[in-house]
Amino acid sequence: MALLEVRGVTRRFGGLLAVNDLSLTVEAGSIHGLIGPNGAGKTTTFNIISGFYTPSAGQVLYGGQDISGLPTHRIAALGVVRTFQGTTLVQPFSVYDNVLLGCHLTARASLLSGVMGSDRAKRKAAAAQTEEALRLFDLWDRRGELAGNLPHGLQRALGMAVAMAAKPKLLLLDEPFTGMNPEETRRMMELMRRLKQLGVTLLLVEHDMQAVMGLCERITVMNFGSLLAEGEPEEIRENPEVVAAYLGAADFGIDKALAGETHAA
Repeated sequence: MALLEVRGVTRRFGGLLAVNDLSLTVEAGSIHGLIGPNGAGKTTTFNIISGFYTPSAGQVLYGGQDISGLPTHRIAALGVVRTFQGTTLVQPFSVYDNVLLGCHLTARASLLSGVMGSDRAKRKAAAAQTEEALRLFDLWDRRGELAGNLPHGLQRALGMAVAMAAKPKLLLLDEPFTGMNPEETRRMMELMRRLKQLGVTLLLVEHDMQAVMGLCERITVMNFGSLLAEGEPEEIRENPEVVAAYLGAADFGIDKALAGETHAA
């Protein structure tokens, strides 16, 4: 069953056509990759889905509901949560406090609730969510450390823990493997599979083709703002148009990935 449908979406910035009549479907409970060379329109597509941009044309449907142009906070409250290419952690805050901040969507306390004492239950629920997210990403033992002191791989994991604290149904991951060494990449892949087992649907933009080929069940390829190809990893690996689009992009690892060299499971 489709959880997310992008139907004929176009986004223009003046005379620039960043996304052109793009359609894609993400099935509930899947790990779906969105790939393409630099400038293909992937991040713009993420911005449209998550509400940062309103499409110039077309629709974005989530669970059958048209969310095109809704504010980001309303889309997030529906269960569509996004991470970013760069870390958005509050570096001087502790690991614990960063995740606690991520609970704001489901644990808001008003002045009236404070007077009535009902926010006590919300704070307790937020603390429980925070512990659950930190344990899920094996960060509970480091909850008192400053976020800025964590190694890069753990900072990326913490960013996902912050996102998970908002209880997403669809998690949009923007280049989650950037800057990771092979061991950090392997661990992040394991964490993503764990999220899928918990019922979270994942849509990721990524340049690490080895990770994408080893993790995603279905892959959408963009080029110059348009859909180039879509299919299972093996279909994408053997698609001559995809190979041609990535020629000269060896820094993405596409040459090895298309040859079948993927990260170990």
